[in-house]
Amino acid sequence: MTGRGAGKGKQMSEPADVVVVGMGPGGEELAGRLAEAGLDVVGIEGRLLGGECPYWGCVPSKMMLRAAGLLAEARRVPNMAGEVSVTADWGPVARRMREATDDWDDRRAVERFESKGGRFVRGWGRLEGPGRVTAAGREFEARRAVVVNCGTQPWAPPVPGLAETGFWTNRDAIETEHVPRSLLVLGGGAVGVELGQVFARFGSDVTIVETAPQLLAAEEPESAAVLTDALEADGVEVKTGVEVTGAGRGSNGVWLELSAGRTRECEQLLVATGRRADLSALGVANVGLDERARFIEVDEHMRAAPGLWAVGDVTGAGAFTHVSMYQAGIARADILGEDVPGADYRALPRVTFTDPEVASVGLSEAAARARGISVRVGTAQVPSSARGWIHKVGNAGLIKLVEDACSGLLVGASSVGPSGGEVLGLLELAVQARVPTTELRRLIFAYPTFTRTIEAALVDLLGY
Repeated sequence: MTGRGAGKGKQMSEPADVVVVGMGPGGEELAGRLAEAGLDVVGIEGRLLGGECPYWGCVPSKMMLRAAGLLAEARRVPNMAGEVSVTADWGPVARRMREATDDWDDRRAVERFESKGGRFVRGWGRLEGPGRVTAAGREFEARRAVVVNCGTQPWAPPVPGLAETGFWTNRDAIETEHVPRSLLVLGGGAVGVELGQVFARFGSDVTIVETAPQLLAAEEPESAAVLTDALEADGVEVKTGVEVTGAGRGSNGVWLELSAGRTRECEQLLVATGRRADLSALGVANVGLDERARFIEVDEHMRAAPGLWAVGDVTGAGAFTHVSMYQAGIARADILGEDVPGADYRALPRVTFTDPEVASVGLSEAAARARGISVRVGTAQVPSSARGWIHKVGNAGLIKLVEDACSGLLVGASSVGPSGGEVLGLLELAVQARVPTTELRRLIFAYPTFTRTIEAALVDLLGY
């Protein structure tokens, strides 16, 4: 230990090369890689090492979606291949959640990090000054870098009565042992629509309430319309463009007071209205940052202040594991003194894993127009493609291309449909590599594939 405040009664600081505050996917990746590079790395996490993604987010939720998708496919058999009887059972899903998360135990993840040479501390890290972090009653002094990867926490709006309802967050929904008879979902973003569809397909009577004019507010209106139709086909009641003015619990469950009238009472309420970071609790003011901000502002190399880097959701660049991992690679190189290109979010992809999948990259048509871009748009419907016609039931979807008409380059695209997230890959590459739409039109698209729908959208865009 070094002697910061070595006098009697003062806390001794423990030296390290790097201290990582928050061990979500990006923090775990960064801390492990730096430890493998020979640095003395301390990783601090108050919950589970690995963060939201492997325990409550992307991994277990997609397992639930896979199970719900199997039920939906089985129910589609009478339309194409005979007769089948389907009985939904949540038991195998709940067991798989426990198995996939080691019953929400991160022992193996901790051992993996420590095997790389890292030191793990269970606690909530707080910045106390440049290079100084406290956690679990200890103080650490970083010689080289402090990295913040504290992530975000579920956030609920200040609706009168909401806090008293005893609502679920996504974590409760993932850990549940049973399917509620009825479920009221507040929030029509990715979490709300994914979990809403899961529980609907397992027999819950689901209502989704969204204050924005459409589900998935950041996506194209056409994409939201396809998803809304799909959810309603699953029996989900969708209410958009309504103000939520109150909440309460009655004899038959939870209700929401809306500008359009009160919802029916449901057994359970899931609040999926976004996530926020608590920068005040993190102590960012002690390193000269604004604790009232929603995010930590970083430069293209993830630097937030001298000796301080930040990666992941807390940077506001996108609440996705792939963003956190991407940023971790840039921060690692910068801390090690390597010369690498800075972050480029021009082709940032996002996927909502409903059925159909809703995927997009870059700018929506509205966002492009708001930037003053001269926009040209091309669209094509998946059911009108050969593969869509072959697929038949469950083939809803579309491709939408957003071009800068002055440069002839794609600035955004959407891919909705079966495997919509996989089809997006080609469009993501086109945006990132600045491939002219005229060159994309020259591609030979394999027949019959869902990707070939891109060709039809290009024909609509270019006119040939």
